[in-house]
Amino acid sequence: MDDEIYDRVIFLADPDLDQPVLVVGLDGWIDAGAAAATASATLLESVPTEVIATFDTEHFIDQRARRPVVRIVDGVTTQLTWPEIHLRYGTDRDGADVLFLVGPEPDFHWSDFVDTVVDVAGRFDCRLVVGLGAFPAPAPHTRPVKVIGTAPAPSAALLASVGTVEGEIEVPAGIGAALELAFAEADIEVVTLWARVPHYVSTLPYPQASAALIDALAKVSGLSFDSSALRALGEDARRRVDELIANNPEHATMVERLEAAADQTEGTSLGEELPSGEELAAELERFLRGEQG
Repeated sequence: MDDEIYDRVIFLADPDLDQPVLVVGLDGWIDAGAAAATASATLLESVPTEVIATFDTEHFIDQRARRPVVRIVDGVTTQLTWPEIHLRYGTDRDGADVLFLVGPEPDFHWSDFVDTVVDVAGRFDCRLVVGLGAFPAPAPHTRPVKVIGTAPAPSAALLASVGTVEGEIEVPAGIGAALELAFAEADIEVVTLWARVPHYVSTLPYPQASAALIDALAKVSGLSFDSSALRALGEDARRRVDELIANNPEHATMVERLEAAADQTEGTSLGEELPSGEELAAELERFLRGEQG
């Protein structure tokens, strides 16, 4: 690692790790149902971790877009909490080493950030990097959440365990895409897991998708994590949506069409059109948000 990259990251500890998996859970890009954020938070709650490195957020973060939080007690300003990007270390349930890259997606200097993360992964001899994300999809909430993957060509074999998309598509990229290509150049295997969240509940917390991401992470990495708590929350969320939809025949028809499509196909094409009941879905979203408020 050169001196310039050392200027962008501060190491607080240097643990002796055995080929850890690096889980990338940066906030700020596509995350329907807050699936990736909830999955990352759940992992950090269930896995005792410690911060081993912090990144130079003055260099990477727009403080006006991601303002620090001020604490005021009886009119007295007491504390300012700045947005931070951390590298944390922990172990899974079997004792395997895991690194977690958490915090906001960088606003500036993506090339510098990518170079720094790749060098840090090399410093700790990471055997695999796994990113987490979620996107809205024409999928019914009454079926299990499907997880697909994206990966650069050298890591394409990893996609066999989670499935992928067919065809070609161009979409705006998050920092994860830049990391994928950079890890490929560094000969480090990498895959990003994407949960397909029903589009009509994509603005709401969707714990089923978070559980699916954790299970897919375990499958692709060989690590051991527990998603049972999220699955229990998911069952509660499903029953609540069931009740709301049952009260509106048009909403029920929309879900039935999605179910029929899901049962007939694999449903992994990002190019699928939304059903003609899209307006009904938007109405349901508004209703659900009102119920939560």
